[in-house]
Parts: sequence; C-alpha cells; structure tokens
Amino acid sequence: MSGLRGLFAAALLAGSLFMVTPARAAADDVEAFARVIVDSAELRSGPGISYRVVTSAHRGETFAIDGRPTSGFWLRVFLPDGRAAYVLGDQVQPFAVSPDAPEGRPSRPGLLAPPPLEGARGGLAIVGGVFSGPVDDGSRASFGYMEIRPQLVLHKTISLDGFLGDALTADGQQLLYGAGATVHFFPSWPICPFGTLGGGGLSSFPTSDSFVLKRHDSFVGRVGGGLLLALRNRILVRLEVTNLTLFTADTYKNAQTYAGGLGVYF
Repeated sequence: MSGLRGLFAAALLAGSLFMVTPARAAADDVEAFARVIVDSAELRSGPGISYRVVTSAHRGETFAIDGRPTSGFWLRVFLPDGRAAYVLGDQVQPFAVSPDAPEGRPSRPGLLAPPPLEGARGGLAIVGGVFSGPVDDGSRASFGYMEIRPQLVLHKTISLDGFLGDALTADGQQLLYGAGATVHFFPSWPICPFGTLGGGGLSSFPTSDSFVLKRHDSFVGRVGGGLLLALRNRILVRLEVTNLTLFTADTYKNAQTYAGGLGVYF
C-alpha cells in the first residue's frame, strides 16, 4: 500500500514539474519595455544629468529596457539604432510584453536599424569601386576608384556633400572633385534610397614618363543614386552609382562610377 502511495506521489510531483516548467519558461521570455509618459524626455549617455544628451524622445515612444540595474532612478534602454542610453525613471512607464502578445507589439533592435540621420550634424563616407570613362586615345576603360565624401546634414532628408575621388588609369591619374547635395527619400527606413546631384571638375595628370600626353581639365555635372543600409550601432553601408558628364570648351563625354563602402553620421 505504501508502495502505491509512493508511486502516486512521484507521479503527482512529475506532473507538477511538467506544469510549472513551461510557465517558468514563458515568464523568462517576457521582455521589458519603457514608454515615455511626458511631453519630452532626454536620453543621456550615462545615468545622470551631467552626461551628454544623446537624443530626445516624445510622449508614447517606446524603448527596450536593458534589464540590468542602474544607479539611482535611471533606466538603461536601447535606442532603435542599437545604442544604449539612459532615461530618468519617472519620465517613463515600464511594462512587460509576452511572446504571445498580439500584432503591433514593440520589439528590440535587430540587425538593421533606421539611419542615424535624426539629430545628426555631419557625416563622412569612404567608398571604393570602379571608374568607367573615356581615356586620352578616345576609347573607354574601367579603373579602380576611391572617394572620400564629407557631409553637412541640414535635415534628416537632405545634406550638403563634398567629394574627392581618385582613379588610377594606364595613362596616369584622374582626380574628381566638387560638391553637391544628397536627398534621403525615406530617412526612417533601415534600407534608405537616396539621390545625389552635384558638380565640380575632373583633372587628368599623365604619368611622369609620358612626353606626349598633357594635363587637361573638364567641368563635371554629376547625378546618381543608391542605397544606405543602416546596421546597429550606427554602422552604415553605402552603395552608389553615379553618371558624370564631362564638359570641355567644345566637347562633352560621359563617365560612370560604381562604388560601395562605409559611412558614419555624428
């Protein structure tokens, strides 16, 4: 009889563990978020008012909570671009979200994030690729190309750019330089299309052992476009194609650049 009671008790214990374990696992899967409950909240680089303001958030914006305790009344949260920031605890309302919550539930930052254009003042991109254009004998050829592009951000949708590019051809060096503007069509999208328009010049410098070719300069009109891929922690991948119209006193020619590289906004 005692053996039956022991068997029954063991079965009851196993059933209890079976029922408790999924509930505990579900509780572990619950994620914590913080919703801004004031008109404007400053998110800072550290837990105190002496730290730099990273960005400002408005009523209703939601951020994932890091989950680790911080000093004082500050909460450590994740921004949409994956960076961490601190917000004063009485300016937000923490809440939990379970995995079986309905559609529209907030989520933590993933691999892709919105470009950090909001609040940016400047930027810098370094790209490399191919320069395809005319050479001195009248034919077309393709060469390696490198370009540096500093940017002044006027608004999240538009920036003023300078560009300095270098192509090494068989006959010498071609230096491309000028300025223009970039328009970001959907600045909140992780994959943001953009268009560029600008102008400048192209100077060709023949090799030092050439006694026939001479330096010549052209005016350049430039138009192009591409994609800006924004990753977490403000890492940006820039893919771009441009068309260059080269003007001289009596002729004009076309050239293209196909480039990709990394950029940053600050």
